[in-house]
Amino acid sequence: MIGKSGALRMIAVILAVMLLTSGGSLRGVAAEPAKFVHPGMLHSRAELDFVKAKVSAGEEPWKTSWDELCKSPYAKLSWKPRPTADVVRDLKFWRGAHELGEDALAAYTQAIQWAITSDPAHARKAAEILNAWSQTMKSITGHDAMLLGGITGYKLCNAAEILRHTGADWPEAEQEQYRQMLLGVYYPLIRDFFPKANGNWDASMIVTMMSIGIFCDDRGVYDRAVDHALHSDSHGALDHYVYPSGQCQESTRDQSHTQLGLGFLGDACETAWKQGQDLWGAYENRLAIGFEYTARYNLGLDVSAEGKISEEGRGRFRPVYEKVYHHYHDRRGLEMKFTKEVIDKIRPEPPHWDHIPWGTLMFAGLPEDFR
Repeated sequence: MIGKSGALRMIAVILAVMLLTSGGSLRGVAAEPAKFVHPGMLHSRAELDFVKAKVSAGEEPWKTSWDELCKSPYAKLSWKPRPTADVVRDLKFWRGAHELGEDALAAYTQAIQWAITSDPAHARKAAEILNAWSQTMKSITGHDAMLLGGITGYKLCNAAEILRHTGADWPEAEQEQYRQMLLGVYYPLIRDFFPKANGNWDASMIVTMMSIGIFCDDRGVYDRAVDHALHSDSHGALDHYVYPSGQCQESTRDQSHTQLGLGFLGDACETAWKQGQDLWGAYENRLAIGFEYTARYNLGLDVSAEGKISEEGRGRFRPVYEKVYHHYHDRRGLEMKFTKEVIDKIRPEPPHWDHIPWGTLMFAGLPEDFR
């Protein structure tokens, strides 16, 4: 007969075997990897090479999305960064905040161009933007400072990650200067999150903190963000932002902020996926339910609700659907009917100040086994 301690040990062994054989936890979250994968935020090297091949071949939908990227001001080699030492985003006063957001979009766009064209001029431009801010910025303050940090930080980090791990000529000293900005300005700003704010705030900070951890190879920073996404009482945690029905914490507020929070959580899930963790599957694919619910409502269809779902912004779609559809449909085989209908309406996804741009270019049609 097995004693109590023996039974507990047996249960522990069984659970360990289940985790190892399933590649995930009982909540669908994979055991953390020993080392970070690079490049390993929103784009792997295999994915960058795939998109490069599709653009070179002139295939759709990549061609149209690439053409839109190349026409955007963010893609121009004439772009001039406009850094500010003390950035402020307050309720009625911004100083350097708009410029930081614009430069983050430009740095990311230029880094994507470098990865796809191999033109070193775009790598130099992306590095110029990153260097300008890392040399100059000392603080981000104001009522909305933490949100600004979340919105801009992960875009800058994705640009830096691409440059650092695709052979761009970005000197080590400049990389270290950028790293010090992340750890000296961004991380202290968002370290403790803002759990009681509307959930899009912490959702933005989660993905930016994960990105800082990856770029800096700092497991503690990365794990702090993942733990907050999965286990905190924050409005921005996965299971608090999306209810089991699919209704979201901000659904009764307006549809723009609802999609904002969902978009950041999708970015966080994809970033974790690149590092071998399946946040997408957490809480029985809760994020998929939230996207389908929100897409359905914004397509003009009825949804069940607790309280009154806001009609403000209804039907104005944010460019946040391509990567979500890629994961749940292409990788996992879920139907995602309403998400697909949204994509058919807005493809190619346009750039947006709040969101990582060029979703159709970077996520449409990726092979399901790419990581």
